[in-house]
Amino acid sequence: MVTLSKIYTKTGDSGDTGLSDGSRVPKQGLRIAAIGAVDECNSAIGVARLDAEGDMDAMLARIQNDLFDLGADLSMPEPGRKEVLALRVTGSQVERLEREIDAMNMKLSPLKSFVLPGGTALAAHLHVARAIARRAERAMVELAVAETINKDALHYANRLSDHLFVMARTANDGGMGDVLWVPGGTR
Repeated sequence: MVTLSKIYTKTGDSGDTGLSDGSRVPKQGLRIAAIGAVDECNSAIGVARLDAEGDMDAMLARIQNDLFDLGADLSMPEPGRKEVLALRVTGSQVERLEREIDAMNMKLSPLKSFVLPGGTALAAHLHVARAIARRAERAMVELAVAETINKDALHYANRLSDHLFVMARTANDGGMGDVLWVPGGTR
């Protein structure tokens, strides 16, 4: 377990930050952008949880923990990774998201239009988290072009935005309260 007795270290004052392997990287680097977007997504999910109850809150709590796992995974570069010590996102976490997506989606009517972010407060917050999850995924894909990263981590990021979308529809009265796009409707 992590013990933090002092919050500021002053080690990042010059514009770099430390990774889990002890190396230092620029704060504007691709890896830090990906970690930051994952953290931002986790924060948005924390806001969504203010309106979540029961199974939805439990799913979001698991996702928040997964996102810390994802951040830890990203903070340990692949070269020299000691598998025993490194925390990695696993295929079982991706599969859990898929099972939850399928279970929620089978209760929803098929879409006949694109969904605009909105509806209930919970759905609106989930759509914000979904959009941030997409940004985190894009940052991770950009990092994966430059460096090797865990493929399960990429798969998790891809499924997460789908999960949050289906959850937002579920929060909108099982999709009945979805705000639908009307192409050209404001002309």
